[in-house]
Amino acid sequence: MRQIFLLILLFIVGQWLVKALRRAEASRTARTGAGADANARAGTRANGQANGKSPAQLAEPMIRCVECGVHAPKSDSVLVAGQTFCSHDHAKRYAARPTGRDAR
Repeated sequence: MRQIFLLILLFIVGQWLVKALRRAEASRTARTGAGADANARAGTRANGQANGKSPAQLAEPMIRCVECGVHAPKSDSVLVAGQTFCSHDHAKRYAARPTGRDAR
């Protein structure tokens, strides 16, 4: 019985040590700037410029389709009468909906 208890205790302590070592490694890489080394290998400077070129652009904004609710890139979206749609078909379907008294 004592041996089983000892094995369980050793397993728990081992798991704790592994997690502690991983946390220490993560904090050390964050402090030393290992991410900056990866950027340097990729040709990116610390100020966000790639080899003297213009800074990297941000991700493209997403819009929500009025008809189906799907999010699509703004460059692929269709703008009709101030409403944004993910495709021309959804813009047509939305425009074909009955409004006002016709909806009853």
